[in-house]
Amino acid sequence: MTPTPVIPGFHPDPSICRVGDDYYLVCSSFEYFPGIPVFHSRNLWQWTRIGNVLDRPSQLDLTPRTASSGGIYAPTLRHHDGRFHLIVTDVSPGGGNLLVTATDPAGPWSEPVPLPGVPGIDPDLAWDEDGTCWCTVAGVEQARLDVKTGKTVGTPRTLWSGTPGAKAPEAPHLYRIGDYWYLLIAEGGTERGHGISIARGPRPDGPFEPCPDNPVLSHRSTDHPVQNTGHGDLVQGPDGSWWMVFLGVRPGGGTPGWHVLGRETFLAPVEWVDGWPVVGEIVSGTDAGEPVRDDFDTATLHTRWISLRTPPAKHITTEERASHLTLHARGDSLDAADVTFLGHRQQHLSCRVRAEADTSQGRGGLAVRLDEHHHYEIEAGEGEVRVLARIGPLRSEVAARPLPPGPVVLAVDITAHTTLDDARTGPDLVRLGTASADGTFTELAALDGRYLSTEVAGGFTGRVLGMYAAAGRVDFDRFSYEPVHP
Repeated sequence: MTPTPVIPGFHPDPSICRVGDDYYLVCSSFEYFPGIPVFHSRNLWQWTRIGNVLDRPSQLDLTPRTASSGGIYAPTLRHHDGRFHLIVTDVSPGGGNLLVTATDPAGPWSEPVPLPGVPGIDPDLAWDEDGTCWCTVAGVEQARLDVKTGKTVGTPRTLWSGTPGAKAPEAPHLYRIGDYWYLLIAEGGTERGHGISIARGPRPDGPFEPCPDNPVLSHRSTDHPVQNTGHGDLVQGPDGSWWMVFLGVRPGGGTPGWHVLGRETFLAPVEWVDGWPVVGEIVSGTDAGEPVRDDFDTATLHTRWISLRTPPAKHITTEERASHLTLHARGDSLDAADVTFLGHRQQHLSCRVRAEADTSQGRGGLAVRLDEHHHYEIEAGEGEVRVLARIGPLRSEVAARPLPPGPVVLAVDITAHTTLDDARTGPDLVRLGTASADGTFTELAALDGRYLSTEVAGGFTGRVLGMYAAAGRVDFDRFSYEPVHP
């Protein structure tokens, strides 16, 4: 049986810290706004979203120049001296590394402090006994950091950079455990060769000796159903137990295997043997990806909703029409970087999505999005309901029929393939159509899901299912997302 993530769907690059009996975890968010979801748990395998770190345009301005799979990379969350500190990279044009703080991880978080002296990506924070803060980045380089001013002290110096010949030493995390300082890194690239290695030394700046059993975690060249394992972070429980959170993917279909949900957050226990961590088998999470129904009857949207980049608030609102989500178009299709889009991460390999749309004043619909060049949608407006597909340079209207008067329930059913017809079988089938008042699904088209996968599209994100406006104004009365279990 395939182990399940503790936080399913597109939630990569987990970073975790514990305060008392409470665990807090954050993930990368890339081109989506608000940035950096925050989760809370008391037991490590049941997590609840409590907010987002970068939830104001003053904190995060992802302009249309921010490419898909750009934006916010690899946050590190730490608690020190009564405050939560989060350091992260914005790879957008004009971005860079930045630091925010909060007394409550649910927010509000401070305005960002720029860190011009911190190079590279994937920054980490660790404090020694003297209160000195050490910032370590991918590469692997390190400098001392004044977290109040954002200024570095001295010139960044190179540390241990992982296994000789292994590419992309990244995601460093530094810890004081017992008599040693440990430097945990990811290496091998974030694809099938991904892994986690560790070294230890007498001081936070080394020198570091590598673990003789590196990598301490990798599923490369195995038939394990969870692949691309890497980018880990260690945490100790109140009972003295040790755990690691890390990212992984669940490929489906035939060869080479396609993952469509993005990189997800997994959990495994850790034992210490001769001063080195030994990572155990993955612990399956409870079904954290619960059903979702939103009737848009509150003034503010739930923290689960994400939009593209940083759209003006007037383009996405629940205040214009009672118990409706109103979207005002900017870009004219899902191909546009500034399209008005509000989505929910796909968190299950099979699921059912419905959205009731009033397109009497515009055109829009329900989309399965990976990026601007890879998306499927069921769209209504201008007298027609149609299925559209964008796969790389190809864009097609796959099917169409007349649109009856009044609102229409747009529907997407995604079904994972559990058997293989042959080695080329895709990971899932995406069926797009409409639903009647009694729930009857009328299919307009069924499309191969492999073309909305990372193996085809590239990048670092996963599918997001959501509503959009491509012309004028579109009102949505409700949205529902329901997992379908085999």
